[in-house]
Amino acid sequence: MKKGYRLISILLLAVLLSACGGKTPGLELEDESSSTETIELTLWTFPIGNWGNPTAVASMLNDFHKAYPGIHVSVEYLNYDNGDEKINQAAADGTLPDLIMEGPERLVANWGEKGWMVDLSDLWESDIADEIYDNIREACHHKNGEYYVFPICMSAHCMAINYDMFKEAGALRYIDEETHTWTTEDFINAVQALNAYAEAQEQNISAGIVYCKNQSGDQGTRALVNNLYGGTFTDTTHTYYTVDSEENIKALQLLYDLEGIIIEPSFSSGDAIDLFCRKETAMCFCWNGSLEVQQTINHPELDFEVFPMAFPTNQDTPRLQGGIWGLGAFDTGDQERITAAKTFIRYMTENDVPYTRAVRASSYWPVRDMDNLYENDRLMTEYSIFMPYMGDYYQITPEWSEARTAWWQMLAKIGDGDDISDAVKDFPSPE
Repeated sequence: MKKGYRLISILLLAVLLSACGGKTPGLELEDESSSTETIELTLWTFPIGNWGNPTAVASMLNDFHKAYPGIHVSVEYLNYDNGDEKINQAAADGTLPDLIMEGPERLVANWGEKGWMVDLSDLWESDIADEIYDNIREACHHKNGEYYVFPICMSAHCMAINYDMFKEAGALRYIDEETHTWTTEDFINAVQALNAYAEAQEQNISAGIVYCKNQSGDQGTRALVNNLYGGTFTDTTHTYYTVDSEENIKALQLLYDLEGIIIEPSFSSGDAIDLFCRKETAMCFCWNGSLEVQQTINHPELDFEVFPMAFPTNQDTPRLQGGIWGLGAFDTGDQERITAAKTFIRYMTENDVPYTRAVRASSYWPVRDMDNLYENDRLMTEYSIFMPYMGDYYQITPEWSEARTAWWQMLAKIGDGDDISDAVKDFPSPE
């Protein structure tokens, strides 16, 4: 997608987020007016598109405050490098927030499993909840029968290449520009072409970085490894981990051996993204449409065509890591605040006006059938091509938090030269 299209998307988001507010007609929620004092809530949000942008979030909160002046929501913005540590510390200190914006892999498989979350089953009894896609509902549902997240948006993560660099290196012949897909053999050939190009230009450019400093953006490296030779991360019933399969070991060995691909224990996904935007790598394994908009803002010097791609695979079609994001409530023990938190979740999800704004702020897609929210947005239309490739949502497998940690630590060991067959054995084995 050319830079002009990215800028158009940014402007469209700005217009949409400044749309008129006020209480949404027909939205029946708990009446907080009986309380003589304002109920103070805290929302912590990870950088899910513009949900990490204070200006965008403030616009949505202003409308809620007008509709429900008896509830005030303040916000703290987390990042994926240390957000989990902050949550864990807040749990230890007894200072957890009232609301959290993230996905089922944290709200259900991690914090819900630990008993920290409020059961939102009553919210799932609404007519709107009936419209949510079945696979999304399943991902939000804990095995104990409770719901710990009410979803807002979803997406399929992808990777990206520097189209201009691929063209100069003669590597465009290795990608299908119409479907944004390529084979494992194509990937290998493209890396070799990029290496030859970098040597000829006497430039210090690597084809790509496999980052593993922490679990930030780890969905990208998981999808890369699993797709190369048809491996999986878990079994189909999400009961145990299959990282040590022959297919995954073969993929990890390829990445380790392939000149131009660097497995770097000291780099996070943010570091890898930054290198890509500065044209120091030809591809980035952690990407999506929201990131392209965000990085255009962060890197005004970004002057090449970012071309999103599915991960290379030897299968008929790629299987992309799916993302689901929504709102959950931590169990603070204060029933009045819990009720107010549910009021906020209902406001953001049960009527098209606030819900549409919440989805558009994420730069992802709704979790139920709606009119095309991005009909005039060239960038979002481009990224919609990846939605049919969304694979199995396995992030609710037991001991998921431990498995995520084991994943990046495994990659770091391989990057440091450890034997791959030994490195893949340190994964939890749920009963």
